[in-house]
Amino acid sequence: MATAFPTATILGYPRIGRRRELKRALEAYWAGRSSGEELATAFTSLRHATFDRLAELGYSREDAAIPDNSSLYDQVLDITRLLGATPERFAGKNGLDLYFALARGDESVPPLEMTKWFDTNYHYLVPEIGPETPISFADDHLVQRFVEANAAGTVTRPVVVGPVTYLALAKAAESAPDGWQPVERIGDVVAAYREFFEALGAAGAPWVQVDEPALVSDNLGTRRTELAELAGRVWADLASSGARPSILLTLPYGDGNTALPAVAGSGVDAISLDLVRGAAPEAGAVDLSGVHLVAGLIDGRNIWRADLAAGRDALESLKALGAAGLSVGTTNSLQHVPHDTADETWADPTLDAHLHEWLAFADQKVSETVTLANGLEQGWDSVAQQIADATTALAARAIAPGVRREDVRSRTGALTEAERTRVPFTEREPIQAEKLALPILPTTTIGSFPQTPEIRNARASLLRGDIDQAGYTEQIRGEVAKVIKLQEDLDIDVLVHGEPERNDMVQYFAEQFDGFAATRNGWVQSYGSRCTRPSIQWGDVARPAPMTVEWTSYAQSLTQRPVKGMLTGPVTILAWSFPRIDISLGESADQIALALRDEVADLEAAGTAIIQVDEPALRELLPLDAGRHADYLAWSVGSFRAATAGVRPDTQIHTHLCYSEFGQIIDAIAGLDADVTSIEAARSKMEVLPELAANGFFRGVGPGVWDIHSPRVPATDELVELIRAAAASVPANRLWINPDCGLKTRAYPETIATLTNLVEAAQAVRGELAS
Repeated sequence: MATAFPTATILGYPRIGRRRELKRALEAYWAGRSSGEELATAFTSLRHATFDRLAELGYSREDAAIPDNSSLYDQVLDITRLLGATPERFAGKNGLDLYFALARGDESVPPLEMTKWFDTNYHYLVPEIGPETPISFADDHLVQRFVEANAAGTVTRPVVVGPVTYLALAKAAESAPDGWQPVERIGDVVAAYREFFEALGAAGAPWVQVDEPALVSDNLGTRRTELAELAGRVWADLASSGARPSILLTLPYGDGNTALPAVAGSGVDAISLDLVRGAAPEAGAVDLSGVHLVAGLIDGRNIWRADLAAGRDALESLKALGAAGLSVGTTNSLQHVPHDTADETWADPTLDAHLHEWLAFADQKVSETVTLANGLEQGWDSVAQQIADATTALAARAIAPGVRREDVRSRTGALTEAERTRVPFTEREPIQAEKLALPILPTTTIGSFPQTPEIRNARASLLRGDIDQAGYTEQIRGEVAKVIKLQEDLDIDVLVHGEPERNDMVQYFAEQFDGFAATRNGWVQSYGSRCTRPSIQWGDVARPAPMTVEWTSYAQSLTQRPVKGMLTGPVTILAWSFPRIDISLGESADQIALALRDEVADLEAAGTAIIQVDEPALRELLPLDAGRHADYLAWSVGSFRAATAGVRPDTQIHTHLCYSEFGQIIDAIAGLDADVTSIEAARSKMEVLPELAANGFFRGVGPGVWDIHSPRVPATDELVELIRAAAASVPANRLWINPDCGLKTRAYPETIATLTNLVEAAQAVRGELAS
């Protein structure tokens, strides 16, 4: 019989640390400044700080209300470790050396491929599974975390990625036969999970949480209808074990109704549904009498204060479903939001009080679950004041100045298809070729160069008032000059200014747009030790003044080679911010696009011949429901074109995409109508290019040949082979040579070494093609 489930819970908590403690511990270990024991101590300390905070906010330490979703690097990698599913090239490595080699690679092996976790900005490490990949219950570190926390006084709920999701996210190992799929190893994986669950049960764990987001997605190669059938069998098998903990099966990030009938009858003890992005089942549609229902009413993907009155009404309606029990939860793990609004101040004093009233970060979301749970248990009169306060704050936000601007709305409303359309590429291409006079296989980078401690110190000094704007500008100009000279010395063909003035590729623009606010401590994990501070789109968006023209023009004044203007596209600004939810994403994207269109026009007027508008998040926001793909691709592509279609034919528009399963959006990539598209391709060894070629993509392409998310320096010969592979699918006169992504996170020694090799490789293949 299932152990009683708490009335309030979350599905996970931010795990990088309130002040990025895990980031600092990891990077100290990687740099050799600390030992494995010191890393383990820091990790344990951070986990217990989380348990303590959740207890302070009202969660019991005794009933598994507190989830343990901690990870040293990535939750999918943790399952690879648990299963011992290690590709053969990592043979001989053990412990942390193996774990971090899988994540980051080393001098001898490249890492696992990395891509986006469903439609979020989090990156996971893609398992490589073949017929011979070892799979067993090979590592009990997750069991030991429960034992350790229990001994210290907190009965946690271990959180793991589910077996169906793990295999649905995996890629076939290179050694696998053509057509073989990782899901064919489901029997071995289920056997390993059964042993794992039994080990947790033996250790005294009352509950285990298993996340199965693959069951809400149509974007994984296997549609959710097929995965639901598989999940029904898998979970009936796993639930049949008598020695296991009670199982909470979660269906986060989307509508779980397709999978619900299969898993509700499988024997699992509780099911969590995302009721923000998905709908509640109709009464009588599914027999829930044997399961406890966790209602995901608190949005774990965004930072807006919850409508508690609507939550109250939803909970009352859910009683009619006849579930064995009812609890309040978040839609998904809170790893996608910052810790606490109390850590924040904003530069604009008129916004400070408003934003605190309007927002809910992780700690506030925990409190919202507690409020609704108290109402559910004790009666709604007991929380009437909290509900009224939330209603008042939401009403005040709707009428606050700047939330709605008629000048902005009238401009987006007047956008025409002609304003989203350039002359055909076949007409632009020869004009641009004559103007730019670039060699075959031109080399370039994606935009940013390493952000040195000196740059960060200068930015911090400006914020503290230690230096004035003139002093800061002088330092940044010096860095730009250094970057331009370095690229000329390396013989790169198309240069960038290096972006030393930018704190982040989204935040930099958000801080200069009307309608956005930036946080001070709102850190969210992107992958591993990498964190970002998503900006907050709170109102209608406009550009009060030029943002990049000064820096691009200065860089161009230092060289005769073309310098790209660098902008972040509207979809990516939305995806990597917390967007408003009171208007459509399409309307927000068009507002941002028109602000960028003004910037593009100013860059062109200043003489910039190449303008890159990055959209690395284009695939990221693709809805998990296939029925919504067409609408999404229409507005996302339309917003990019609104930003870029106002230029002359001789101005070359570039864009950049990364971490994408490009096959699903090839038509959209073509629809962007960029003259050159650079794409992430190094870890996947150019596997996207034949698909692009087969679909008739005929514009310029720059497949990345350097995986910048790994510290290793690829040799010239390795890069030559990648360029040759690219040239087999892309006509040489339309092939560009570049890294996968920007170089902000890399150090200068590895940057110089790899760019040297990259230019040598490009020139070598250039010579081969000319002979």
